[in-house]
Amino acid sequence: MSTTVYGLKNCDTCKKATRWLDRFAVPYTFVDYRDNTPSPDTLLAWAGQLGGLAAMINRSSTTWRQLPEHRRAAASDAEWKLLLREYPQLIKRPLVVTADGKVSQGFTDNGFKARFGVGGA
Repeated sequence: MSTTVYGLKNCDTCKKATRWLDRFAVPYTFVDYRDNTPSPDTLLAWAGQLGGLAAMINRSSTTWRQLPEHRRAAASDAEWKLLLREYPQLIKRPLVVTADGKVSQGFTDNGFKARFGVGGA
């Protein structure tokens, strides 16, 4: 199964997720959001599985807290899409896409065990 992990190189949670994948010999490709900003179509495809563009926002990030209030109050998908294209680091990390097209966000040991069927749940 081909897995792509999207995140930031310096993100501690992304590092934990990739170490987990390495430990259980799950092959993956890591893509840094800042080097390869997701296209609008990709963002919409992910959002379709994750509950919308607003659900993809990491509201605990420093970037989010530093945004002006009017940017944090996006009211439409177009505004959210623009915000995520402009600040890809706002996307919750890691975002994982497997060969079957399934998309998930975040990392927990048990969540990855269930997702990849390894290590016992």
